[in-house]
Amino acid sequence: MTIQVFDRRASKLLYERTVSRPFENPKAPSASGPRRRLTLSVARTECDRLAAESLLNRRYEWRGYGSHHKIGGSAYQTTFLARMGPSLAGTITLGVDTPEGLAADALFKAEIDEYRRVRGSRVCELTRFAFEKCDRKDNNSLLACLFHAVFLYGSDSYEGTDLFIEVNPRHRRFYEAMLGFKPIGELRMNGTVDAPSQLMWISVSEIASQIQRFRSGKSTCKHSLYSYFLSEAEEVRVKSRLALQGERGALSTLFEAC
Repeated sequence: MTIQVFDRRASKLLYERTVSRPFENPKAPSASGPRRRLTLSVARTECDRLAAESLLNRRYEWRGYGSHHKIGGSAYQTTFLARMGPSLAGTITLGVDTPEGLAADALFKAEIDEYRRVRGSRVCELTRFAFEKCDRKDNNSLLACLFHAVFLYGSDSYEGTDLFIEVNPRHRRFYEAMLGFKPIGELRMNGTVDAPSQLMWISVSEIASQIQRFRSGKSTCKHSLYSYFLSEAEEVRVKSRLALQGERGALSTLFEAC
């Protein structure tokens, strides 16, 4: 599999990683299988958003969360798409705080306000997260690439300090063990998905620290998405493209699959 992130406006490759089969951890032994290309992009068109909505509602309906969910085109939200070859494999939306707040404020405003009161803070949230089903190892590798790209994009574009996500409590352990999120507040009933919701939080600085600990070999955690994140060289290449695009503006359109 070849992993590529493109800057469409500059027509240049942001980074590329080739492994022997879809979603494979590059640290794991190689395995035979067809090569496929993973592209990470930002939804820029109505067609992109509709494709993301279709995947989101298909996966949400399978989990019993309904099939009525929308992905908007707000300037404060960036929807990422992960494609395997021509097929959409995953989507997630990164939102930055606005005068109207975050989506999570509907249930957890008091908890999030505690972080807003810290001087220099900028709260963000992850929403509309859905992926096609695949085996765990493959899934972890793809999720790590996407989360790392979202982290780099959000740090550069939004200068976020605190990241929140609402999850079903049955998924709480995954976010704690695999990414280091911590539960905040009590369970609340989320009417939009007709299911209980747990607010999770992690500081952006902790994400950066976790990445560095795994790269330096100082982490003893054997089961973490951070072990699948981009290498330092790959991250430097992405950051350099972010800096170039920042000089031109329009950061919301940085990642685009060719």
